[in-house]
Amino acid sequence: MKKIIAIAALSGLLVVSCGDDKKTDTTSAPTTSAGPVEFDLASVSADDAAKACAEGKTLATGKLTLATGDPAFPPYVIDDKPESGQGFESAIALAVAKSMGFEGAAISWVRTSFDTAAAGSDSNFDFNLQQFSINEDRLKVVSFSDPYYTSAQSVLGYADGPAAGVTKLSDLKKLKLGGAAGTTSLQFITDVIKPDTAPFAFNSNADAKTALDNKQIDAIITDLPTGLYISAVEIEGTKVFGQFAIDAGGAGDQWGLLFVKDNPLVECANLALKALTASGALAAITQQWMGDYNGAPTLGKD
Repeated sequence: MKKIIAIAALSGLLVVSCGDDKKTDTTSAPTTSAGPVEFDLASVSADDAAKACAEGKTLATGKLTLATGDPAFPPYVIDDKPESGQGFESAIALAVAKSMGFEGAAISWVRTSFDTAAAGSDSNFDFNLQQFSINEDRLKVVSFSDPYYTSAQSVLGYADGPAAGVTKLSDLKKLKLGGAAGTTSLQFITDVIKPDTAPFAFNSNADAKTALDNKQIDAIITDLPTGLYISAVEIEGTKVFGQFAIDAGGAGDQWGLLFVKDNPLVECANLALKALTASGALAAITQQWMGDYNGAPTLGKD
């Protein structure tokens, strides 16, 4: 998925989770506030296997070049300063780097566009993070790491609307729900939530707003990154009330670190991600920046 707020500056198009992205097994509103401090990069140690793997495989010997967008936006990078470690992808990048044995002055950042990087046209980085969804078309021209994030389903509506008190999945059964036509979100409503009223399928955010205004629906179910975009840009006065754990069903896009095609460093990054998953660091980063920072708590399944 492209940068949520960057897209807003360019168009008013509906951003939805595409059902054709490659799925790989994995464990599961601009602002200058840095959010609650939960993850500490100092807690990450170099992983012996990842460090040994990375030796001699970077663009510059003993250095690691990371890439992000120009500019980069919250919650992925705070204040457009990826080197700070503040923001979801900034924290992920520095944690992966440290796990591979790179930190401080050994790390440098460059900027690329989303489109040229995804098309395999850029090669001035070791890896790139810009919410790149892993899919078959992209895999023809670039390589990806294992997923570092799988988008969860979320619920949003007007801040003072009927969904404001939702704390668990069963709270949604009595509500009138809507989802974008042809998405995993609409299927999540039907197969997992199973509401008392048949869901409303909308084709645009304008349709969704009209349905909310006319009380045809009480809330929208969508993947979290799209929900944040809609709330921040598309439908004023709405709020993401929470997100569902991946094991609740209806997982959306998976994001991976993007590499030049067939880059041998992919294996090393995967070892680093495996170590970060095992230590709990990846989960802590995700909770801080894709949960607490956005005010989108994980809702109970029952």
